[in-house]
Amino acid sequence: MGKAKTIHTWTGKAEFVYYGSVIEGTTIPTYGACRVVMSASDYESLQEHFRGCTVDLGTSLKPPGGSVGNWLMSNVTKTKIAAHVGAILVAEGYAERVGSLGIRIL
Repeated sequence: MGKAKTIHTWTGKAEFVYYGSVIEGTTIPTYGACRVVMSASDYESLQEHFRGCTVDLGTSLKPPGGSVGNWLMSNVTKTKIAAHVGAILVAEGYAERVGSLGIRIL
């Protein structure tokens, strides 16, 4: 599962733990015993889809079309994980924040 890493959420108001990396894939504990596994190929597909674009991260339960959150819900999981994935991408150097809601995939 890889070493546990602790980083701040997208808003910076809390911390969360995840295991793995963008290159290896990640396991993100969510609520209670639940967890979301995002594979390396999921990250690769997300990066290919959004590379060079600045888009809304889409952290709401009903993220706007064209957002990272909307893509994640359509392609990976119905669980609300955009704030976690966005924070991981930034922490690992694959993206940068643009304002409070935007993300640019490098």
